[in-house]
Amino acid sequence: MSASFASALTAAHEAAAAQHYPQGALYVVATPIGNLADITLRALHVLQLADAIACEDTRHTQALLRSYGIERPGAQLLALHQHNEQEAAQAVLTRLQAGQRVAYVSDAGTPGVSDPGARLVACVQAAGLRALPLPGASSVTSALSVAGAVAATPEAGGFVFAGFLPSKNAERASAVAALQQEPRCVLLLEAPHRITDLAQALAVLGTRRITLARELTKQFEEITTLPASAVAPWLADNAQRQRGEFVVLLHPTSIATDDGASLRVLRLLLAELPLKTAVRLAADITGAARNALYEQALQLKQETTED
Repeated sequence: MSASFASALTAAHEAAAAQHYPQGALYVVATPIGNLADITLRALHVLQLADAIACEDTRHTQALLRSYGIERPGAQLLALHQHNEQEAAQAVLTRLQAGQRVAYVSDAGTPGVSDPGARLVACVQAAGLRALPLPGASSVTSALSVAGAVAATPEAGGFVFAGFLPSKNAERASAVAALQQEPRCVLLLEAPHRITDLAQALAVLGTRRITLARELTKQFEEITTLPASAVAPWLADNAQRQRGEFVVLLHPTSIATDDGASLRVLRLLLAELPLKTAVRLAADITGAARNALYEQALQLKQETTED
């Protein structure tokens, strides 16, 4: 255990021990996505209190626990991952029905979002038992919080979590085509060995802004925002940029994408008029939202400057 976490265990007990932790309940515990200091005090307390810990990878979780100074015998760690979740859930139910407290952790982040956990929780609820959340780190909300993804209209508010797109080229291209019609912010996840393929597929989105967040909370964390057409060249420019796990965020837009009429009109006007005048006239001509057109105009000007 790092000496820096010794006081954290004491603080966890002092801050969280007085709360009520019912028996026969599943505790869904978020764990750090990179930086070990992102664990919560309540998570540390429950990981010590639980009678058993179900986890995506027992070896990974054992190492994580030991880094905080928490020792657990192997018999108290239950493997529950995407390949055995339905079957392993039954073993968890048996323990819960016997009155035990069981914690569930995935390898990193919040279980049940992109990692296993949703089927387990559904089984627990179907059995009439409780599943209690212990919130914490999440790559999705971490990336969203620093992307500056501002919706131009109320209709483009909120966000869509799409997770991993299909790995086959044709299926991925179809998924991206569907996303072209989505005005809201869209969050994707991608692995390093597929990020270049995803970037090439997203290039059809043209000037739509995309935020790439890789290695979040880790030593080589990198966050950048580019037009969709510039993402693949940016990755190719430095092999180091293709390493690590990625969150890919498509910024919201309310400009119609069916025939690109609004964008074509805006381009023509920008070639002849000042930005604000071009935006105002484009909104009058096409009926598109002025705020969205203004955002697109800024992107177009930026591309022109970069070229």
